[in-house]
Amino acid sequence: MGSEKKRVQFRAPHRLVDRADALADVLGEDRTDILVTALREYLQEAAHDDAITQEIAAAYYDDEISVEQLKALLGAEEAANLRVLKQQLDEEFIDEVADA
Repeated sequence: MGSEKKRVQFRAPHRLVDRADALADVLGEDRTDILVTALREYLQEAAHDDAITQEIAAAYYDDEISVEQLKALLGAEEAANLRVLKQQLDEEFIDEVADA
């Protein structure tokens, strides 16, 4: 991952933030490190969850997310596979419409 950083701001339940702060104290880190690690791990797990992967693929097929977003979520290899499949599906649709 690149070293470029983007500032984000969000609201979270007090208890969740308190837990992140407590873990940061135990580990000698700051809250941001804890939250970034948690987010990174969640996104990594999500990329390997079949149900979420299907939702991501459907969003890509429906042009709701870009190929760059697809790569960021699933990795370059899986994104390439889905691009090929989308192209094949599009070609099949065109052929079906042309035959009708």
